Amino acid sequence: MNPRLAVVGIGVTVLVVVSGQVAANGPAPYPTMAPLAQYLLPTPADEIALARSAAPPSIADHAEVRTLGAKGYETAVKGSNGFVCLVERAWANNFDSGEFWNPKVRAPHCFNDAAVRTVLPTYLRRTEWALSGVSLEQMTERTRTALAAHEIQPPENGSMAYMMGKNGYLNDEVHGHWHPHVMFYLPRTPPAVWGANAKGSPVFADAGGLEPVTVFFVPVTHWSDGTPDDMPH
Repeated sequence: MNPRLAVVGIGVTVLVVVSGQVAANGPAPYPTMAPLAQYLLPTPADEIALARSAAPPSIADHAEVRTLGAKGYETAVKGSNGFVCLVERAWANNFDSGEFWNPKVRAPHCFNDAAVRTVLPTYLRRTEWALSGVSLEQMTERTRTALAAHEIQPPENGSMAYMMGKNGYLNDEVHGHWHPHVMFYLPRTPPAVWGANAKGSPVFADAGGLEPVTVFFVPVTHWSDGTPDDMPH
């Protein structure tokens, strides 16, 4: 399976999610944004718990946690270790994803401080656009404009995120979670430099977004709660 990353903060927040492409001759399954309520979790406590599930408790328990509101993400819990955990939605996907507006997507991420500075802001900006009614086509054009103005920079060296929560929903292809994994954000880099996406390689990569970033992700053996990954590789 070829995972597709969400390069929004990373290039936008670069949220990494596994997503499918629009079928060549079929209609987009989610052509427009659904009502906001469909993207929200039942309670803030539910969102905090899901966000924290992205990383092991030794990290997540001391991380800042942000939750999605009507105008964007708000800080629900202050942190002390430089990490920020949140649940990304489908608009973190590449712009050509058929699930860009899928209201079921819930992708828990926990970014380190380097990624918070240089990857997350793009996703947060894209979130504000989505919640204000900006269309996919308009987002694409705004992103091109921001790139031309050098408002979106490559990720800082050392940028990474944990994605080890087993209760997320990444896309309709996997109908839930993929493997627990760790993501590394680099300036545009050929995947072959890491041997990514090669037969038998444990490393996957996505460089298909507009933003100047390549996301490498490496599956790990256990979820953040310590239970083993039982999905076939």
